[in-house]
Amino acid sequence: MSSDPLVSVLILNYRNPNATVQCVLHLLEQTLSDQIEVIVVDNHSEDDSIGILRNRLGAYENVHLVETPRNRGFGYGYNKGARYATGDYILLNNPDKVLMPDGIEKLVEKMQSDASIGILAPKLMHSDGTRRYSARAYPRLFDLIVKRTFLKHIFKKSVRHYLQLDADPDEERAVDWIVGGCFMIERAFFEKLHGFDEDFFLFFEDTDLCRRCIRAGKNVYYYPHVIASDRKHRLSDMPLLRLPFNRIGRAHIRSALLYFWKWGCGTEKSSLFRLTA
Repeated sequence: MSSDPLVSVLILNYRNPNATVQCVLHLLEQTLSDQIEVIVVDNHSEDDSIGILRNRLGAYENVHLVETPRNRGFGYGYNKGARYATGDYILLNNPDKVLMPDGIEKLVEKMQSDASIGILAPKLMHSDGTRRYSARAYPRLFDLIVKRTFLKHIFKKSVRHYLQLDADPDEERAVDWIVGGCFMIERAFFEKLHGFDEDFFLFFEDTDLCRRCIRAGKNVYYYPHVIASDRKHRLSDMPLLRLPFNRIGRAHIRSALLYFWKWGCGTEKSSLFRLTA
């Protein structure tokens, strides 16, 4: 690896060390591997994660391990890791996301070729060949209720709009927001935005960051020419009525309330019409 990495890849681990190790090993096979550093943040797992990570990854010169003193959420963990980053670009990459072998190289090329892009995200595909609808319209409270209940069978237009089901999945475009877990951003711009809002413990911190990116005059861009594999069953897919009875569900409710308090319950005009020709 060169002394000055081009890309700092951040991986946030929470009680999932084996997946994290596999993710790192895939990253070290990237075509741009000699120009990246990998920063693995253990978000105070309080299990055997850090021992496994040290044992499996400690010998790699360009892999660095960071421990947080407590778990204050997704955004806090990634912000902590970003403070150790030295690359021109930051790639946030959850352990369950695995990029195609030249994915980082292609993301960098796209960022360098288009100065209007603030956040760049690949297409996410499940192992069974289905696609995750990761490029979305700004959420309304109504959209979230419909998506998690039987109402999705009645208000189909709302679901199609929110998940952008009518958009061509193979067409690159500016979008309102992309689900977090795998995206690239210039380190200087991430610092300008002050990273994630750490008031969000889990969920909606990605939507909030994308909105602030657009407010700052940059595009959030969906780039399907780069593909990352993704786990199919999500914590965020929990039915509405189960949310209050589950710790993760309660975190989702709290983050939703915080998000709509901060941004309002409606939506803004799409970034497609504000920032692109």
